[in-house]
Amino acid sequence: MASTRKPTYRAGAEPRPADAARPAGADGVISAQRSIEPDVKQAPASRPSAAASTQRAKSPQGATSPRDATSPQNAKASDNVIVFPEPKGRRKRRLVVWTLSIIIAVVAALIAGAVFSPVLAVKTITVDGTTLLTPEAVQKALSGLEGKPLPQVSEQEINELLKPLVQVRSATMEARPPSELLVHVNERVPVALLKQGDSYVMVDVDGVQLGVTKDQSAVALPLIDAGAGATNTELFKAIAAVLDTLPADVLARMSTASAASADAVELKLLDGKTVVWGNAEDRELKAKALEALLKMPVDPKVPVSVYDVSVPRHPFTK
Repeated sequence: MASTRKPTYRAGAEPRPADAARPAGADGVISAQRSIEPDVKQAPASRPSAAASTQRAKSPQGATSPRDATSPQNAKASDNVIVFPEPKGRRKRRLVVWTLSIIIAVVAALIAGAVFSPVLAVKTITVDGTTLLTPEAVQKALSGLEGKPLPQVSEQEINELLKPLVQVRSATMEARPPSELLVHVNERVPVALLKQGDSYVMVDVDGVQLGVTKDQSAVALPLIDAGAGATNTELFKAIAAVLDTLPADVLARMSTASAASADAVELKLLDGKTVVWGNAEDRELKAKALEALLKMPVDPKVPVSVYDVSVPRHPFTK
């Protein structure tokens, strides 16, 4: 039975032959197909396409395209940024730091100029405090300092140069710009004489030989007798420690000093009287007691031949 449906054809297309429209294996069946063109509508401008959304999702977070950066909205936001002025305290601190830096640099330059300036070179060396030595001997020992800037001269250097002069215990300095160096010499103090052949050697408490004299009476120092003549013995050290404690006027009245042992030091005065000293303990107190006894008025009726200060809190004479 024949089909009553009318065949339809694509608009504008040429009718195809009947055998061309029939697929293979469908003999006796007539089919027709109408092609409908999709109605394409333009998407709104405000709605991004799926591809654009995908591309934005793939872009790094916070990244802005050149178009976005130059957009009017971003330019307007940049114009509205408020710039606050620098705090006054911070500005003041920066000014202080700059000022201090300039001051330090100027001071450093002045110090460097003073230290190395030939204007402050040593030209004159003045010496005081010498008794055993002459000032000329000290000046000769320090002659190497001439021409050296005063700020570069140190007391340590001066003492090193004066080491060959055994009479000098120590020395201090005083700079007097522009070119004078004043040296204060602290000499060793002789406390006794030692007999060496026909001469007498002056020694200090450390046994350092400070000078030689031919005449014993020319030096107001006691003679340490031959038994304690060696300066490295315990007897010499005990006697020298006692003599070093005595005031200068009392020491000048001593004739000899001896010791049977370190605990039995004995002194002889120029007038032949004896001082029993004992050991080296309480030396300062014993020296004051002896000075007081020697100042006591002499009673012709009670002659004194011995001053005993071995017990300084209870000294006596006999």
